[in-house]
Amino acid sequence: MAGSRPKSGPTMHDVAAAAGVSQATVSLVLNSASGSRFSEDTRRRVRDAVDRLGYRTNAHAKVLRDGVAGMIGFIGDTVATTPFAGAIIEGAQQRAWEDGLLLLAVNTGGDKDLEAASLDAMLSYKVAGVVYAAMYHRELDVPEALAGVRSVVLNSQDRAGRLPSVAPDEVKGGYAATRRLLDAGHRRIGLINIETLESRLPAAVGRYEGYTMALEEAGLDLDSEVVRFGGGGEEDGYRYAMELMTAAKPPTAIFCANDRSAWGAYQAVSDLRLSIPGDVSIVGFDNQATLAPFLRPGLTTFELPFVAMGRRAVELILQDAEPDGGVELMECPLIERNSVTHPKEMP
Repeated sequence: MAGSRPKSGPTMHDVAAAAGVSQATVSLVLNSASGSRFSEDTRRRVRDAVDRLGYRTNAHAKVLRDGVAGMIGFIGDTVATTPFAGAIIEGAQQRAWEDGLLLLAVNTGGDKDLEAASLDAMLSYKVAGVVYAAMYHRELDVPEALAGVRSVVLNSQDRAGRLPSVAPDEVKGGYAATRRLLDAGHRRIGLINIETLESRLPAAVGRYEGYTMALEEAGLDLDSEVVRFGGGGEEDGYRYAMELMTAAKPPTAIFCANDRSAWGAYQAVSDLRLSIPGDVSIVGFDNQATLAPFLRPGLTTFELPFVAMGRRAVELILQDAEPDGGVELMECPLIERNSVTHPKEMP
């Protein structure tokens, strides 16, 4: 009819009529209000009516009513474009969705102007909280804007110690990797680390500390002749593995502090006409899905718990108690493949 306004879509009144309940019941069911008690049949009728009518809640009204939108913000530097780290977003998104929330994710590429603009937009939307994530574990300076909203630092640590952080347990991971080789009977275990200790990169420092702890526990002295510090790439893994394996007294096993270094070490061992694990066992770290399973033999490594960390970050935002500025460390599980066996000559 001329001059009539188009229908904007089904309303909560329409849902209530279709489900045979009151609008108040529909509102309480959809918002999972605490203290509300409805039978499963009532909840099912409401959900069925919502699906059948295509009803969507009014996000703007929710902001006016509750003071927050049904969203959690997620800001990352290059997390979204890094294949093996994208699981962080997956974990955070899963946990947010379990509470009926959406994850509003922005990948800044390290651009501080984009980061500031994204945070400003998220705060204007009244997000319930912000996950501030980094591609690799390090200490970082958190934007001042996060002081105005419940926030968690993910896969890194707040240098100032004001915000809670969720990160991998690097020390325990380095210890477990070395322990895996010790348990196989190795006593001369090399290390190709990903940075120098002076860099204070938590991953490099922690994995080295775990390595030395395991050796000390086994009654072995740290031998600097079998320890190398590189940049974490394939080239350094190749160069340092070549040095270690052509030394007068080569190691029988090498702990590579990331999978890319292990990849380089594999190539060095092949060029020397040696075998893995027959001549040298290798353990990696990261469990890069595009790399570790496809090396031959498959690389025994430790997985960074990205999905679990993403979930935990969102849980800290959603919990009733205000989180403190502590660092919560999560265990890195062993992914067993075929790159470790006992040494040829047992001591």
